[in-house]
Amino acid sequence: MAGQLTTHGLDTEAGTGAAGLRVSVRRIAPDASELHETALDERGRAVLLNELAVGQYELTFHVAEYHRARGIELTQPPFLDQVLIRFGVADPVSHYHVPLLLTRYSYSTYRGG
Repeated sequence: MAGQLTTHGLDTEAGTGAAGLRVSVRRIAPDASELHETALDERGRAVLLNELAVGQYELTFHVAEYHRARGIELTQPPFLDQVLIRFGVADPVSHYHVPLLLTRYSYSTYRGG
């Protein structure tokens, strides 16, 4: 059985899923490699990887691009341009769910189930 990496973007200002938010995933250790890039679906969700290996990973959420696409006026430069989340995968057969709750000025994350 292979592990899985999923995400969910929640726009807490709009009170909706962050549909269209672009996210990329790369492994940074033990070897660096770009793995996947996608935009979140209409509910703000995406399956990023259906196979995991032990190591360190990085998600990049392109939040300023997302807000601009929604017509939100941002400062130049924006307070948050990209949000990077680095995390470790110790059990490659587990499900790792890494959501991002965001506004123009803040974000939070956690490991979901």
